[in-house]
Amino acid sequence: MNRVLADTGATYPIVQAPMGWIARSTLALAVSRAGGLGIIETSSGETANCQREIGLMVESGLPFGVNLPIRFLKDDAMLRFVCESGVRFVTTSAGSPAKFIAPLKAAGIKVYHAVPTLDTALKCVDAGIDGLVVEGAEGGGFKNPEEVSTLVLLQAIRERVDVPLIAAGGIVDGRGMAAAFALGAEAVQMGTRFVSSAESPVHDNYKNAIMSADATGTWVLNKKSSPCIRALKTDFSQTIHDAGLMPADTFSGILQVYFGGDMNAAPALAGQSVGLIHGVKTVKQIIDDTVAEFQLICARMGAMAAAANFA
Repeated sequence: MNRVLADTGATYPIVQAPMGWIARSTLALAVSRAGGLGIIETSSGETANCQREIGLMVESGLPFGVNLPIRFLKDDAMLRFVCESGVRFVTTSAGSPAKFIAPLKAAGIKVYHAVPTLDTALKCVDAGIDGLVVEGAEGGGFKNPEEVSTLVLLQAIRERVDVPLIAAGGIVDGRGMAAAFALGAEAVQMGTRFVSSAESPVHDNYKNAIMSADATGTWVLNKKSSPCIRALKTDFSQTIHDAGLMPADTFSGILQVYFGGDMNAAPALAGQSVGLIHGVKTVKQIIDDTVAEFQLICARMGAMAAAANFA
C-alpha cells in the first residue's frame, strides 16, 4: 500500500509544490482533478485570500493539501483556520514543526514536513511527523546553502527512517518519478513543471523563460546569508550572483515577475529541471504522461529483476 496515497486520498502520488501566489485554487484544482494532489500556499502572507482559496478547495470535495511555512506566518490565524476548515493534509516548512504537530493532528490532519538535510529529517521524525517532503538542492525557490542532491538526500534519509517520503527537486516526468521510487520515495513533488503548465497563472514570459533555459540555466544565490534561493539566470539574478548577497528589497517586484512578465523585476525562482521542460502542457497531460512513463519503466525494471539479468 502506498502510504502517501493513503494519507492524502489522491489517485496518483504526484504532489504540486506550494509556490507563493502561484499555488492557488486555479492550479491546485487542475492538479487534484487530474488525480494528483493540489496544494494551496500561505507563504504569500495574504491570509484572507489564502483562506478563501482553501475554502474553494474544500467545496470542491477533491483531495488537496495546504502548506504552512512556519517562519513566514505572522500569527496562529492560519493554523487555527486550517484546523477548523476541513483540511486533511498539511505540509509544513521553513522552521521547526514541533509546535504545529499536536494541534494539526488533534484536528485529524496528516502532517508532512519539508526537509533539506538528514539531521532535520531525524528531528522531525522524533517530533512525531507523519511523513517528509525530501527537498533536494535541484529544486527552485528557498534552499539550504549546503547543497545536497535529491539523489543523495533520499538515500540518506530512507536509510534512517521509515516514514513516507515525497521526493522534491529535479523531477518533471516518469523517469524522475521512477528514480525517486527506486530510492525509497512513495510520491514526488513537482514545482517548476507545474509552474510552466497551461493552467499555471503565471505570465507567458515566465513559462517561456523556463522552457528556453537549459540544465545550467539557474543559480543558487545568497549562499552566505538568508534566504538562499535557486532562480533562473537573468540580468537581475546575475547582479545578485556577482555581489554574493541579496538586497533587502530583492523580492519587492516578485508579482511583476509572476504576473506582469518582467523577468528582471525580481529573482525568477525555478529549479534545475528547467533543462528537462520543453513545452507547455496541460496539468492532465503532465500527470498522465508521468504516470504512463513511470509504469513503463517499472515494468521494464521488473522484467529485468524477474529474469535476474540486466538485459
